[in-house]
Amino acid sequence: MPKRKHENLSDDKSNESDLIVLSDDENDVQPKSNCKYGSKCYRKNPEHLKEFSHPESQIQTSPSTSSSLFKNTLTSKQNLIYLTKIHNVPNSSKINSTYSKSLRDILSENKSEFIESAQFNYMHDLEWLLDQYPKENREKPLTIIHGNSKRSELDELADVYPQVNLIKARLESAYGTHHTKMMFLLYKTGLKIIIHTSNLIEGDWAMKTQGMWISDLFPKIDPESKKSPFTYDSKTKFKNYLLTYLEHYRETKLEHWMDIIKSHDMTSAYVFLIGSCPGRYPSTKKIFGHIRLRKVLTDYLKLTPTPVDKPDRLVCQFSSIGSLGPTEDKWLCKEFSHSLSACDKPLSPKVTKPILIYPSMEDVCKSFEGPLAGGSLPYSKTVAVKQPYLNDFFYRWKAESTGRTRASPHIKTFARYSNDFKKLYWFLLTSANLSKAAWGSYEKNESQYHILSYEIGVLFIPSILNDEKEYFSLEQDEFLVPYDLPPTKYTDKDKPWLVDYLINL
Repeated sequence: MPKRKHENLSDDKSNESDLIVLSDDENDVQPKSNCKYGSKCYRKNPEHLKEFSHPESQIQTSPSTSSSLFKNTLTSKQNLIYLTKIHNVPNSSKINSTYSKSLRDILSENKSEFIESAQFNYMHDLEWLLDQYPKENREKPLTIIHGNSKRSELDELADVYPQVNLIKARLESAYGTHHTKMMFLLYKTGLKIIIHTSNLIEGDWAMKTQGMWISDLFPKIDPESKKSPFTYDSKTKFKNYLLTYLEHYRETKLEHWMDIIKSHDMTSAYVFLIGSCPGRYPSTKKIFGHIRLRKVLTDYLKLTPTPVDKPDRLVCQFSSIGSLGPTEDKWLCKEFSHSLSACDKPLSPKVTKPILIYPSMEDVCKSFEGPLAGGSLPYSKTVAVKQPYLNDFFYRWKAESTGRTRASPHIKTFARYSNDFKKLYWFLLTSANLSKAAWGSYEKNESQYHILSYEIGVLFIPSILNDEKEYFSLEQDEFLVPYDLPPTKYTDKDKPWLVDYLINL
């Protein structure tokens, strides 16, 4: 096992943390000893499976309820991510019936075992949210983590519902937001964690293209266990990172949920968490934003060199754009692309400039919601006129493969593909849009980086599910990509949607 040490997680020395974390040089996973019975082993005891490897075996450490995390094989469309159900797409649609879920679907599972929940989000319709819970669970404790700076309708409604507890996330700047979208669902039988892209309002779940990752039901650790709770973590250090993330809220009211997380076995979480929390961090602390993504890709992404004339493709898909600087090499094609193109080799295989999938004016106007869908695409003319170079990077929103071309995208994804789009090397589903506020930007000659907003996402790397797998085969439908490939580039007549268009309606 790697040695662990106490380490201060923030540059604020007045807020010393006692959270146990791994230092950057302790990322290598120690190999397990091979079981002498190999694939013929009949033992399914979790402790045995944690201690010994079973080559060629199909044994799973726990039943998979959502992300079918097969360690030795990848199967067609194994629900690594789900989309939200769209009202205008019939349930007879395979995507809508098999690979999609509504919020009510999620909250209705294991309803007789349900104890309490926590909802991290940006926008909330509390009465609608409560109505999505099964009737028998609507009075169970509900914690809502939000970023509202002033008393709002949410506060007024929470006063009416005694089961609702509000926690306000601290923001250091008016330009930052609490944009994280995450659920904790506690049951008598375990804990489920969901990372998604939807606000807690009806329109987001019914009319827009959204994505989610749903964890396995993490079982509770035997209270008699003598082992550290951090022993019950996955090779991606999912639990450790989640606790690190929550620690940075600096909120004692979250300690209840941190204790719950510590008490559950999360060894089946084979995704990396990529989070952002407001603050300035020394560049040696590679824990948030695109710096965190770069660190994980450098440590875990193994790529075979590609021909120089067939560079890999970086695809960024999002619903809002911040101020990225006056030229492409100020941030987008410099530090941000550097992070997205990272891998385990000192000289990464060549990649193209990023492809930016963002709806055109025509895409929005032809959506199920019409121009009103553009209210969730807050790219403004004031920002756009300062970065006209982005027009050369834009690609249309098209999603015929998932029946969602007309479902305006609120989902955010970032990915690396082979040049022919037949191989997917990694995929990130996140709350983060294309902005420095969300991803962070270097300061002081790259000695530190600055983040303004809270964000969270899940990163899929094929080799974490299968040691011998370098990529997800899109020809074999090994991953559900929410948009069409190859993407369609803007023509000279296409214009990116600007929220200002709504003013003229």
